Amino acid sequence: MKTVSISDISIAYQEAGGGEVLLLVHGFPLDHTMWSEQVAALSDEFRVIAPDLRGFGQTPLSASDQQDPRSTVTMRQYADDLAGLLDALKINEPINFCGLSMGGYIGWQFAQVYRDRLKRLILCDTKAAADSAEAADNRHKVAEKVLLHGSEFLAEALMIKLISDGTATQFPETVARIRQMILNAPPTSVAAAQRGMAARPDMSDILPQLDLPALVLVGSDDAISPPSEMRGIADVLPQAEFIEIAGAGHMCPMEKPDEVSAALREFLRRPV
Repeated sequence: MKTVSISDISIAYQEAGGGEVLLLVHGFPLDHTMWSEQVAALSDEFRVIAPDLRGFGQTPLSASDQQDPRSTVTMRQYADDLAGLLDALKINEPINFCGLSMGGYIGWQFAQVYRDRLKRLILCDTKAAADSAEAADNRHKVAEKVLLHGSEFLAEALMIKLISDGTATQFPETVARIRQMILNAPPTSVAAAQRGMAARPDMSDILPQLDLPALVLVGSDDAISPPSEMRGIADVLPQAEFIEIAGAGHMCPMEKPDEVSAALREFLRRPV
């Protein structure tokens, strides 16, 4: 892992390969290692950068947020951090942004604020709509609970939603990797991200304005961002392709890494 100082934190990231930049943005409450297979597979052709978002993996929260268990990290803050990372690495050319779940929420913010820095947008197992009032309230309850009891209960609650039944029974090592990432997530960071997701704006209205090549990718068994919802996103984006990964759930880059890497490679090879 490498680190660079940006704003009020030092952000950790993995980097491999050369060529066009592919920025891989992890989901909640995970870290950059969820993309390990894609980094290995695609770094022969692309400059792959996989950061740990603020508060996760080896990137800490800011000092002030660490001291305040009621802090919030917004999706815009994460997007600003990623722009700061690109600045620190002196990457001025437009990049390929790939985000899963919360990484997709961040992707919408990045596309809205830093459109000129984007060449292509890849959205994996995510949503454009804001939380309902009930969903937002539940996020705040989870934030309080994780501060009281730690991240272990979250690993149990999330696992059934994150992976397909096939992954659960056939790939115990993948289940163990996901579980460990969740257990490693600091409670304060989990709570701050939950509050940020609860407050995220509805981005549905901006989709028709995002006139750039986009790949919308989803696991066929995703219970959080189902294929029907993801297809609806693809239908509204002006230049979108929709791909459904058979037998995968919400964590399709880890559940079906070869299929996801192949889909990313094919999409990224197309001229713009």
